[in-house]
Amino acid sequence: MSGDCLFCRIAEKKIPAKIVHEDADVVAFEDVNPQAPVHILVIPRRHIASLADAGEGDAALLAKLVGVFNKLARERGVAGSGYRLVSNIGRDAQQSVPHLHLHLLGGRPFNWPPG
Repeated sequence: MSGDCLFCRIAEKKIPAKIVHEDADVVAFEDVNPQAPVHILVIPRRHIASLADAGEGDAALLAKLVGVFNKLARERGVAGSGYRLVSNIGRDAQQSVPHLHLHLLGGRPFNWPPG
C-alpha cells in the first residue's frame, strides 16, 4: 500500500473512517461529504490509482468490488428503488483521491445527465 495515499491509510486503519465492510481484499466506508442519503466508497485494499489502471489480472478483484457494492446497496435499502455507481477517473472527472474507488449513491432521485 502507498504510505501517502489517503485511502490506503484508511484501509490500514491509520486514519479513522466509518467502515461498513471489510475483508481481505475490499474495504467500504461512508463518505465524509455525502452527496446522497447513502454515499459509501468501496475500495480495493491494494493500491490501484484508478479504474483505468486496472488490468486483466485484476478481473477477480473488480468482480469482488462490484459484489460488495451490490451487497451494500441491498443492506442500505436502495437496491429496489435504484442507485448509482460512480468511478471518477482523472482530473477532468474530479477524481480527488488517486486510489480506485466506487461511489455507491442512493436514497434520492438523481438527474440525468450527471454533472
